[in-house]
Amino acid sequence: MALDADTLMRVAHLARLRVSEEELAAYEHSLNAILGLVDQLQSVDTQNIEAMAHPLAVTQSLRPDEVTEQDHHQDYQRLAPAVEAGLYLVPRVIE
Repeated sequence: MALDADTLMRVAHLARLRVSEEELAAYEHSLNAILGLVDQLQSVDTQNIEAMAHPLAVTQSLRPDEVTEQDHHQDYQRLAPAVEAGLYLVPRVIE
């Protein structure tokens, strides 16, 4: 599928884009190159190709799920201006 200048101007109008005559030739060339690439990709036979989530065959290395940080909860609670039942109290801002 190739785009001509009239089609590009109609698309630009529908998209509410202002395209000058000088820009039109560059856009026509670029968009036709993109559409040519899409046509080329659509012609590739992908019937026996398995779908993949990542282009490389990699596995995620997992680490043991264990706590490695100290619990600073009480230290942070001591710094807060108001705390109740382990929760931070904030002033009401919406009436």
